[in-house]
Amino acid sequence: MLVTQEPMLRRFWHCLFPLAHLDDKPQAFKLLGEDIVVWKDREGAPHAVQDRCPHRTAKLSGGTVKDDAVVCPYHGWAFEGSGKCTLIPQETAPRDRAIYVRAYHCQARYGQVWVCLDEPAADIPYIEPFGDPTFRQVFEFCEDWSCSPLRIMENEFDAAHLSFVHATSFGNTDPIPALPLIEEHDDGFIARSQPKVRNPEGMRAALQMTEDKTVRTTTGRYYVPFFRVTEIAYPNGLKNILVTALTPIDDHHTRFNQFVLRNDTEAEVSSEQVIAFDRRVTLEDKVVLETTDPAVPLDNIEGFEEHMASDRPGLLMRKKIRQVCDRLRAEAQSPEPRELRLAGE
Repeated sequence: MLVTQEPMLRRFWHCLFPLAHLDDKPQAFKLLGEDIVVWKDREGAPHAVQDRCPHRTAKLSGGTVKDDAVVCPYHGWAFEGSGKCTLIPQETAPRDRAIYVRAYHCQARYGQVWVCLDEPAADIPYIEPFGDPTFRQVFEFCEDWSCSPLRIMENEFDAAHLSFVHATSFGNTDPIPALPLIEEHDDGFIARSQPKVRNPEGMRAALQMTEDKTVRTTTGRYYVPFFRVTEIAYPNGLKNILVTALTPIDDHHTRFNQFVLRNDTEAEVSSEQVIAFDRRVTLEDKVVLETTDPAVPLDNIEGFEEHMASDRPGLLMRKKIRQVCDRLRAEAQSPEPRELRLAGE
């Protein structure tokens, strides 16, 4: 599967970047190969439309925001969040026909901007600990990788790569991984495991642990197509919840957004230490993942890839994406289409 070849992916919410990125000016983004522009109104609500003025095709992202509308830098035409043109400076009389640019569903959640290019199949996944006063939120990074989002997401649940890719950080020396227990859901699954990991000196401060080795109690929730919430609990009571949103830019590039929720304080462990811990691990993954093939078969194609027992979570992701997209396609063709309701609603 190449992401732009599956039109049903347009019906999911995709996370673009932190809302704060819209503080100064409109932002351009390519989502599933489609150029969009995003801006924020005076109430702080984000809006998204096609990044192409219908007048002379200039990019609206090069313009400004005025009176809650994005203003084209070419001739000053202005467009509100619905896509309707609200101002043509060169004309004083209203036109008989309203002018529109294509608009998209857009909202803020968890401090991030989310966009859905078509009619949403479900709500943005619900993160239960978000807003819990015993947890703090630390934004880690928002960057582009030269890799398929599904390759990255499969890696997040791949226990077999730890002793190789992360050999210099937390990975142990045993190449045979502990396989997770998996609980399937219509919109994904939950994977539970207790891997034994190393705790190198350079990473101990972020965990507030001095032992050479430790055990992680990991509960990973995967949501179709490219979203996960993984709680990592340590013996000292620390809970580090990784929230990862992988957004397909095009067939070869992915926007990688990640923040964490932790039940400690800034005074105990600084945000810089938290980010440094996860950045070290993530950059080890990046070196390998950017060498992978962007085409990911959702069906078992003989001769394309070989598999082993620890690949089960990734293969289950492929199966779930295929099932959900096929269901959406069938419902769209039905005389009485039904909206797909996923967990978190």
